[in-house]
Amino acid sequence: MTKETYCLLENFMLCCMEDAAHDKEHIYRVLYHALDIAKTENHVNYDVLIAACLLHDIGRKEQFENPALCHAMIGSEKAYQFLLEHKFEKHYADQVKQCIQTHRYRKNNPPLSLEAKILFDADKLDVTGAIGIARTLLYKGIVSEPLYSLLPNGSVSSGEDDVVPSFFQEYKNKLENLYSNFYTEKATKIANERQHIAIEFYNHLYQEVNWPYQNGRNELDKIVR
Repeated sequence: MTKETYCLLENFMLCCMEDAAHDKEHIYRVLYHALDIAKTENHVNYDVLIAACLLHDIGRKEQFENPALCHAMIGSEKAYQFLLEHKFEKHYADQVKQCIQTHRYRKNNPPLSLEAKILFDADKLDVTGAIGIARTLLYKGIVSEPLYSLLPNGSVSSGEDDVVPSFFQEYKNKLENLYSNFYTEKATKIANERQHIAIEFYNHLYQEVNWPYQNGRNELDKIVR
């Protein structure tokens, strides 16, 4: 890939990024993770991989404005049209499009090409460990969702069976289950090294928010009769 092509793709990406949890720095981290993973694989098409990494979240704005939309589908079509408009070959545009379509965590639409699998893994690495916790909390703040919800008895829910969105619900239903779903050995190794950080954070946070509900309510009951 030439520097001119890279800058063209990068500039298009930069004009599409508005979500603080999926900002340009997320894109660069995904790209750098992807390049690190690619070193351990054979026959990687770097032109496809770099383009797919740079453009994989350009549909985020549309999904944020209308949650019924899928940013992977919207973004893949935007990338495809952009590449065709700038005279890239249709086969190349198709390959980039397919990578972006399948980068989202959906069991019914898995990545098939090597480049798509690397993008998927690189993107998911940015939801593991401390960075994954930080980005999730940031996003929950943006959309005004709470840290946790309460059970009918007034105690703090672990999030495991929650329907109402919260950080605990996101952790139990998504973040906790990420670590066995990577395609490449390199990404699996990195994710496993980070997993204990996420587990420890969740457990400490749950203990800290649960304590005042358990102890404070008893004290309140003694005073308010």
